[in-house]
Amino acid sequence: MEPISIILIVLAAVVFGIGGFFGGVVYRKRVSEREIGSAEQEATRIINEAIRSGESRKKELLLEAKDEIHKSRTEHERDVKERRAELSKQERRLQQKEETLDKKAEAFERKEEEYARRMAEVADAKAEAEAIRKQHIATLEKLSGLTQEQAKAYLLETVENEVRHETAMKIKEIEQQMKDEADEKARDILSIAIQRCAADHAAEATVSVVPLPTDEMKGRIIGREGRNIRTLETITGVDLIIDDTPEAITVSSFDPVRREIARLALEKLIVDGRIHPTRIEDMVEKARKDVDRTIREEGERACFETGVHGINPELIKVLGRQKYRTSYGQNVLNHSIEVAHIAGLMAAELGVDVALAKRAGLLHDLGKSIDHEVEGSHVQLGADLARKYKENPVVVNAIEAHHGDVEPKTVIAVLVQAADAVSAARPGARRENVENYIRRLQKLEELTGSYPGVEKAYAIQAGREVRIMVKPEEVSEDNMILLARDVAKKIEAELEYPGQIKVNVIRETKAVEFAK
Repeated sequence: MEPISIILIVLAAVVFGIGGFFGGVVYRKRVSEREIGSAEQEATRIINEAIRSGESRKKELLLEAKDEIHKSRTEHERDVKERRAELSKQERRLQQKEETLDKKAEAFERKEEEYARRMAEVADAKAEAEAIRKQHIATLEKLSGLTQEQAKAYLLETVENEVRHETAMKIKEIEQQMKDEADEKARDILSIAIQRCAADHAAEATVSVVPLPTDEMKGRIIGREGRNIRTLETITGVDLIIDDTPEAITVSSFDPVRREIARLALEKLIVDGRIHPTRIEDMVEKARKDVDRTIREEGERACFETGVHGINPELIKVLGRQKYRTSYGQNVLNHSIEVAHIAGLMAAELGVDVALAKRAGLLHDLGKSIDHEVEGSHVQLGADLARKYKENPVVVNAIEAHHGDVEPKTVIAVLVQAADAVSAARPGARRENVENYIRRLQKLEELTGSYPGVEKAYAIQAGREVRIMVKPEEVSEDNMILLARDVAKKIEAELEYPGQIKVNVIRETKAVEFAK
């Protein structure tokens, strides 16, 4: 093909493309103009509809606002009417109250005037009554021969006698009622406790006597120039009494443990036959070990018998020492075991801690094991020992209170007091020498006979009861009760005695005449 033809074809194609392009542009322009025109019409239509809808909504809102305003106005007017009505009612009430107050004020003024008038009348009547009273007093004084003060003293004395009589009768009635109830309950508890606790009645001797095979043994025990007996007394700390008693030597010491060591050592020496200072030292050492072992075993036995556990080993040793301690002839260890059993039985009847009651009863006389070594009462020494070894405060209080030195703080302390009295006061429990016994009875009779109006006083029932014969012209029946009470309080304060003492006041009036 020729180049010109190619160029013409290319030019024709270009012209055709340009014409097609401009034709497309024109066509799109016309389509766009038609779409813009339809969009403008649609927008005009939407705007018109929105204007019409807004006008109608505006009218509806105006109507609703007018209705709401009308409704609020109506409610406000109704509230205003109600408030006005309520105010009117309150005004009427206030007016009525003011009228009522005015009437009351007038009535009060009238009553006040009436009261003033009556007070004046009362004052006049009082003055007249006072004048009449003085006139009557003068007339009574003239007729009776007594002044006003004398008559007043007579009336006071009469009233005092009447009150004393009523007081004595009331005290007697209350005491009798309390005694009946307490005695019945205590009798039941003690009878059950004593019935269930069996103990030996035999009292142990307080002096150790060592029997000898022959009287020749006395000389061997004394030794050359007394060296054997001096050695034995020095090592053991006891006194050996060698007198005319046939075939016997008495061992004396305030320390029961030392006395027991000396007795055992002496018995071993007698059996061995070889008595000289070196042998004496060996035998005393063996006896001391035997006694220490016995003390520990006796303490453990006491704890086992009473069922008391957890006691400090040192306290067990102190407790075992009571085996060699006696009080009024009564073995203190057996007494402590008995008190523990009785206190436990009574605690069981009362619903109290039985184990603690037994513990307190077993340890209550702990101080008697060392009261010959340390200064102080056995009560205080026992309480100090219990505190030292961390015993229960209830047990410490029971030890301190079992003789009334301090006030018992628990029921267990009271039970230990009662158990101690029962164990010590039962027949055969204690032995008292004749001199002390007679001295105690004489002091009891002297104390009770020192009261005014007492004619005679007799101590009977081995000092368990005192009978007081009073003069009937000096002591009335009412004063008998007060006298018995005062005597009992004085006995408690000034005398020491086991158990209790019954104070029996007797007033007797006799009339004697002879028919001839």
